[in-house]
Amino acid sequence: MPLTQLRDFLDSHKIKYVVISHSIAYTTQGIAALTHIPGSHLAKTVIIKVDGTLAMTVLPAPLHVDLVRLKDHLGAKSVELASELEFKSRFPDCETGAMPPLGNLYGMTVLADESLARLDEIAFNAGSHRELVRMAWRDFEMLVKPRMVKLAMGKSEKTAA
Repeated sequence: MPLTQLRDFLDSHKIKYVVISHSIAYTTQGIAALTHIPGSHLAKTVIIKVDGTLAMTVLPAPLHVDLVRLKDHLGAKSVELASELEFKSRFPDCETGAMPPLGNLYGMTVLADESLARLDEIAFNAGSHRELVRMAWRDFEMLVKPRMVKLAMGKSEKTAA
């Protein structure tokens, strides 16, 4: 069970967190509505490929990864969204699309949008479409050590992905 493994990891690091159970939801908008958490505090995980290597991005739910901006920032030859087939096997303990943003547990680089650092706490999928974990941003940052970048843009900007 993904939640058990995630709890064990957080407990072993003495992290304070709250688990929020909700009815099944597959979109961040649906999860935000069900849990009454603002979308800006709900962190979503998007898997990308940077020069062919899988990486994890973490950003506020209402935003999209700006692949062009990220490519320029990283100095990469290519940055593109990864398909489910390309990343599904990397998360055998998670439901597809519900991966927690703890890339360090899955051997992946984590790129987090710099806007998340302004939050006191974030919530994110706990490996299933029925549970979230809410924890302090500073604890997340200490555990994951994400590379902080401006990788997101709002829905209205044309180059968003």
